Amino acid sequence: MPLITVKDVNTGEILAQGTASGDNARTVVEALENVLVRTLDVIDLALDGSAPPAPRPMPAAHAARLRDVVAFEVKTLPYVIARRLYHLCCYAPHWRTCWRHVDGPGVLETGSLAGTPWNIVPDPGFQFYADPFPFVHDGSEWVFVEALDHRIQKAVISVIPFGSDGPRGTARTVLQEDWHLSYPGVFHHRGEIWMVPESEQSGTVRLYRADPFPDHWTYEATLLEGVEASDPTIFHHDGTYWMTATTRSGSGSWSDALSIFFASDLLGPWEAHPGNPVLIDQAAARPAGAVVARGGQLFRPVQDCTNGYGTGIGLAEITRLDREHFAQTVRTVLRPMRGWPGKRLHTLNRAGRLECIDGSAHSPRSRLLGRWLEDWSGRRDAAGMARGVPTPRA
Repeated sequence: MPLITVKDVNTGEILAQGTASGDNARTVVEALENVLVRTLDVIDLALDGSAPPAPRPMPAAHAARLRDVVAFEVKTLPYVIARRLYHLCCYAPHWRTCWRHVDGPGVLETGSLAGTPWNIVPDPGFQFYADPFPFVHDGSEWVFVEALDHRIQKAVISVIPFGSDGPRGTARTVLQEDWHLSYPGVFHHRGEIWMVPESEQSGTVRLYRADPFPDHWTYEATLLEGVEASDPTIFHHDGTYWMTATTRSGSGSWSDALSIFFASDLLGPWEAHPGNPVLIDQAAARPAGAVVARGGQLFRPVQDCTNGYGTGIGLAEITRLDREHFAQTVRTVLRPMRGWPGKRLHTLNRAGRLECIDGSAHSPRSRLLGRWLEDWSGRRDAAGMARGVPTPRA
């Protein structure tokens, strides 16, 4: 995707920059529409003057000829065909949650997936578990996940009980609505336990309270209305409640425009940051887990969609956050590495000793096909997922 830049024609100064995401674009035309939508947002950033331009190298500009477009389409045709065949043979995309117990520094501190081996949370194949949010309550560990059933293409929020040796039972549904639910952000607040899941399809951001924990959640309030917000992430900082999410208004990508909202109380009223969207960047806008405070600094995992949805996780330090400004610097980018199960990374969270991350997996629709793929590739992705076998050391 092209780098969108607004410059002062008199001084040459870069006023604002951004990169749109093409993660939901099926054609070149749809990708172009995403770029045009975000170009307007970058212009707004330049006119607002509150967003410092990102120090990115300017690529060489060149005209796109018709034959270039045709050559691109011809080049991608085999990939499109292979992708279609893959979807006919396998449930896709299929995410899986991985976990490990760590004493001391984890991924956020080391900036690496290496160290203690990762283990796979088993799933039934026709259903995946994604967006893991581990939570410790009264000494017990729980992992809340998005549980999507491929057969009906709808997700609910489920919880998996954990112990020192991993899952101590199967996932069970704790929250479902008429719309798709995901990204179950669970947190403590004033002696109670709350959840803000993604409810993007409903056009709202809703707050739920555990009553009782962990199996029953009562709808408490609608924090935002009339907004398509992906992966809303709430945290408290300097006496203010903050929410980060990527937003769209019926067009553009779900992953490239970061918006911020703030409130003096969890129940609101919530206000939109005057600079929204404060960041246009397919590599560092969309949340990928809870915001964490370390040594007086705030860090937020972000989805890096440069090479497609879920192809990496960045660890970004929030360097400025107030009711007029926002700035962050990506310190580390995690990519799938040798020994990591799958080719994607999606969400990173930790509670106590329990650290969770999700990645991609192969989930053949046919058991026979699954066994054949194992023998042919020499990998045990499908079988390991089904049996809960620990993955190789990352």
